[in-house]
Amino acid sequence: MSTPAMRAEAGEAYRRYLSAVMFHGHASARACELGATDLYALNILQLTGAMTPGELATRTGLTTGPTTRLIDRLEQAGYVRRVPDPGDRRKVIVEPTGSPADLDRIMAPARQRIGEILTGYSPEQLDVLFDYFTRATEAYQETAEQLRS
Repeated sequence: MSTPAMRAEAGEAYRRYLSAVMFHGHASARACELGATDLYALNILQLTGAMTPGELATRTGLTTGPTTRLIDRLEQAGYVRRVPDPGDRRKVIVEPTGSPADLDRIMAPARQRIGEILTGYSPEQLDVLFDYFTRATEAYQETAEQLRS
């Protein structure tokens, strides 16, 4: 992740950032009594909306067996439900029904700290940051698809 225009330590700083985000995600999931992959899948469903189990498997990188067990756990906990696909009654759709009750409380300290950091940026700098997040999201999703092919 190094180009001549970047500072030498940029790659390491970015890797530390990603590791901290992942560490926080794992800790948040544990605090909600969920596995990290369960919380990740629930986040995908909440951001993207209802999808088939196969689509969820593709988005999480899991095979069908572990995806079925993941959906079972989330359904038993009350976070998702399976509903018939209106276009094909042989299929089901997994749709989110809620979030872990403690998730907002658990995430509040990090959200507050990140909010405080963001207030130190100008509107123009925030535009650049959010442009980066949007474009980096697309880059990571595209390259993950390439790695899985």
